[in-house]
Amino acid sequence: MRIAFYAPMKPPDHPVPSGDRQLARLFQRALTAGGHRCEVACHFVSRDGRGDPERQARLRDLGQKLAAKLVHRLQARPAAEQPEAWFTYHLYHKAPDWIGPTVAAALGIPYYIAEASTAPKRANGPWDIGYTGANDAIAKADSIFTVNSDDWGCLEALIGSNTYHKRLFPFVDSTPFVAAAARRENIRTGYACQFGWPADTKLLLAVGMMRDGAKRQSYHLLATALSKLTDQDWRLIVVGDGPCRDEITQELENSAPGRTTFLGELGEGDLADAYAACDMLVWPAVDEAFGMALLEAQAAGLPIVASKQRGVPDIVSSGVTGLLPPPNDTDAFAAAVRRLLNDDDLRQNLSRVAASRVREQYDVPRAAAEINRTLQT
Repeated sequence: MRIAFYAPMKPPDHPVPSGDRQLARLFQRALTAGGHRCEVACHFVSRDGRGDPERQARLRDLGQKLAAKLVHRLQARPAAEQPEAWFTYHLYHKAPDWIGPTVAAALGIPYYIAEASTAPKRANGPWDIGYTGANDAIAKADSIFTVNSDDWGCLEALIGSNTYHKRLFPFVDSTPFVAAAARRENIRTGYACQFGWPADTKLLLAVGMMRDGAKRQSYHLLATALSKLTDQDWRLIVVGDGPCRDEITQELENSAPGRTTFLGELGEGDLADAYAACDMLVWPAVDEAFGMALLEAQAAGLPIVASKQRGVPDIVSSGVTGLLPPPNDTDAFAAAVRRLLNDDDLRQNLSRVAASRVREQYDVPRAAAEINRTLQT
């Protein structure tokens, strides 16, 4: 099937990395793995992060004009080159889809959505235009894939309990992480030589953008928790960069002086090596739908310590693939990390199950098969 792909919040080729961009790319990969020809139909970004009604109105009008031009351009193609379906990834009140429904209707093709959400509290507020636009698009969808289980309650209230809803677990391309895990001992030895710590030092890993808001809060909670573990032998490796780098690095360094190594932003290969080098991922995951790093770490065989909130329990099973202390409880978070530092058998058991579960439930081939079952109905 020829599929027109669109991500109104952040195109998959956007230069700034994020979990949203990564998941857009993974959906493209899953569609391609399912035998489809996936083409990015438009790079128009509809996001208004400020709650500015005038900006939303301009974006709506521009989106509608672009939709009309896109219809004209696609209809000019030979029939064998026109898209047979439209697939929009991630729309909500801050980034509605002003283009997909119009194009799909004009071409007479199905309109699919993944990762849609609606928040009734946004009605009649500063995002009302975006909220209304997102809801209109959601109502026109032929099928909706929800990746975050938290989203379905409000979606169901909007569109009813329809059969075209498909629950889809978050997923990751495990290939680079599995390959790195196979070289774990060599990578660990290389890290020990490079950074000058003993080869048997327990290595904790945190992966996250260094920006204000929820990410900043996650780093703050992590620093507070780790300050309670200075009697233990560990080192923290941090992967990430962003506008709050200076504040975050200083806070982590103050929490446990001399124990943190900052690697900055890493490409896929180096990131996979960082996972493989470490013993566990430690990340509070404040207000995260699920967190791609949690899946990547498990694919590399790392047990997880993360807060039990939002979509995290969808991908981390407490006591099976990780430990999930309550949100905002730094004492409980520190206790969970301490437990894994001191219980080698538990840590190794969680590691083994985490790696196998990602391959079985959260990998691209599984997602491709689930998506195909819906596209073929």
